[in-house]
Amino acid sequence: MRSFKSIVTVLVMAAALAAAGCANQKGPAEQAVAKAESAVSALRDEAAKYAPEALQSVESTLAGVKDKLAKGDYKAVIADSTQLTAAVDSLKQTVAARKSEVEAAMAAASAEWSNLSADVPKMVDAIQSRVDILGKSRKLPKNVSQEAYDAAKSGLETMKANWNEATAAFSSGDAVTAVDLARRVKQQGSEVLAQLGMTGSA
Repeated sequence: MRSFKSIVTVLVMAAALAAAGCANQKGPAEQAVAKAESAVSALRDEAAKYAPEALQSVESTLAGVKDKLAKGDYKAVIADSTQLTAAVDSLKQTVAARKSEVEAAMAAASAEWSNLSADVPKMVDAIQSRVDILGKSRKLPKNVSQEAYDAAKSGLETMKANWNEATAAFSSGDAVTAVDLARRVKQQGSEVLAQLGMTGSA
């Protein structure tokens, strides 16, 4: 049977080895968390814009790992770092994909805007001219009722307001919204042209 002294010696050595092992894990654990924090920080702005839900999930995972680090549970930190790294990589890929989609949509919208910005003002001018001419006439044409004329005047004002919004959106860099509004103006223009007895646009 081992003496009490030898048992104590074994226990002390075991504790020393455990402490040494813990100390050896501290550095890698801290490095893993620091690396993850740096990666998330670099992604945060774009992720908040393109993938806010994915960012929230990654930050929640990171917070959990940091909590374990603060408690000195280095073994758990190292074990969780693989999952955390995978989550950060997935976030990076999601942000890149969604950013690419948005940029493609913006490029397509900008190209379409080039045509709309030329066509819609001409349509508005043609309608304005027709409204002015009919407004000065003593009698409306047979194919234009007073109700239709009044509706056309109201529609023209709505077109102008929406077009102003469209141009403001494009100027602020939101080509997608600008195109959506411009399409709406063009559709309104077709309706107003019909109300005024005009068969086509300018």
